[in-house]
Formats: sequence, C-alpha cells, structure tokens
Amino acid sequence: MTGEYLVLDGAKALAIPTKYGQDLIVEEITDHQLVWISYTNNGEIWFEATFDLPDLKLKTASFVSEIEKSADFIAEILQNILLEAKKLNPQFLETATGFKVETNLTFERKWGLGSSSTLINNIANWANVDAYTLLWNAFSGSGFDIACAQSKSPILYQLEDKKPIIKQVKFKPDFEDSLFFVYLNKKKNSREGIASYRENSKDLQHQIEQVSNLSTEFLYAKNIKDFEKLIKEHETIIGSILKQTPIKQDLFPDYLGEMKSLGAWGGDFILATGNEKTPRYFIDKGFNTVIPYQKMVV
Repeated sequence: MTGEYLVLDGAKALAIPTKYGQDLIVEEITDHQLVWISYTNNGEIWFEATFDLPDLKLKTASFVSEIEKSADFIAEILQNILLEAKKLNPQFLETATGFKVETNLTFERKWGLGSSSTLINNIANWANVDAYTLLWNAFSGSGFDIACAQSKSPILYQLEDKKPIIKQVKFKPDFEDSLFFVYLNKKKNSREGIASYRENSKDLQHQIEQVSNLSTEFLYAKNIKDFEKLIKEHETIIGSILKQTPIKQDLFPDYLGEMKSLGAWGGDFILATGNEKTPRYFIDKGFNTVIPYQKMVV
C-alpha cells in the first residue's frame, strides 16, 4: 500500500495481504524425479517441468504464457529457488522417492499479486528453511511480500539492519467503500523496477523518513479527503525519486478521485479513491478489472 521502493532502504511500509493467493501440494512418487505442474486460476496448466533428483538437473519443460521468454527461462528460475533451498537445508529432496508438486493460483497470473513471493514462501515451508533468506539468496527485494504471505492481517513492515521488523496493525477505514483496485492491463517486472530505482537513488534519508511517517498516517486517516491528501504526498515523493509522472497525471488527469501506484510503478494494480461511478470510468477507458477494496484484501 505504501513505501514502495524506499522500503528496500529502511522505510516503513504499510502492506495488506490479499484474499487471493497460491497453494503448493506435494505428493511422493516412486520415480526418483521432481515433477512440477503449475495451474492457473482456471485450472489450466501454464507450466510443467521435470527435474532429476537430487541434483535438480532439468529434463523437460513446457509452458503457456505471453509474459516470459521460454519454458527454460521459467524452469531455471524455479531450479534456482530449489537449489538455494537445498543449500539452506542439505537434506531437502535427499530422499529415495520422488515428488509430484502442483501449484494453484487463485488469481489471474498477469495480475502480479505475488506469484513469486507466495511460491518462495511455500517452497521455504516445504524445505523447512527461512523464507526471507531464501528470497534474498535467490532474488532480491525487501521481503514485505513474504511477510504478507505469512500474515492474516495488515502489517507495518520495515528492514532494520537487514532484518524484517513486522507489526500487525488494524486498517479498516470507514471509507473503504470508496476504495478500488484497478489493473493497468500490464504486468510489471519487480526486478526491473528495483533496478530503475537503484539507478536514481542516492541520499534518500529525508524521503525515507517522510514515507515512514506517511505509512503510519495512512492508518489513522479519518476521512477520504485526508486519505487522498496522503496519496498525493506519497506519489509526489516517489515520482520525484524515479523521475516519473504519477499515474493520475500521466493517464487519468480527468479522474474525480486520487490514485496511488502499488509496487513497481507502471504496471500491475493501482489504488483509486472514488464512488459508484468509478468502475464505469475505468471500463470506458479499457481497464476492465476494477475490484472493490473489500473483495481484494483480507
């Protein structure tokens, strides 16, 4: 919800788990191999791979996607996560049997609601390793999405000395009927967003303090007008760091409410304040996924 990018450098972020997620089902098989099958929210297979055990050498891979470059690309990412899990727990996958693993999304893959973070968290649980360490060894990121995968309520998240500090909080504003999540019709690669942020980030201590304060203020906004003011402040700060125009000014200057980018700027979802006319506004502009706040969050 808040703190995107700056959370990497110690800013406090407000994060809210969604009702959507991903499960991981593990079944032992007699063949000494790992068979991996990933299903979409519609029950269709979008990725399959087979690895030899215990070295996790890739045997076969196939996928159906408009996002990634190849089946091998996806398989190598998965292979890297599993190999890092083995480094953390050398006994992981060291068995006489093999495994069939199925993952099932409950949201559209293109939405970017945490398919990678929920996968890493689930693999960490299976391998009995620390999910944050697995994330940082396999990829990068702040880890706030891992915290969300493990939480059933909103949280304030902060990195202190590279350690996650998590505080459960209550965030159920009286004006939640005026909040909507809108999908921007394109998935944004978080790693690319982080790389862009790193190129532009220098001495940001003042902005880190500003955003940390705003994250707390979001919790205590008394009305929609106060909430919208906080959104505008937050968008201005992050926009100036990234040298990007906030989403409302860029795409929706005539919109009646305010908008806030979520996660990597330029894709995935935004949060919009509005009213009963909000869904029609976005649909008329070609953005057909408009989800009321209450239907998205836990």
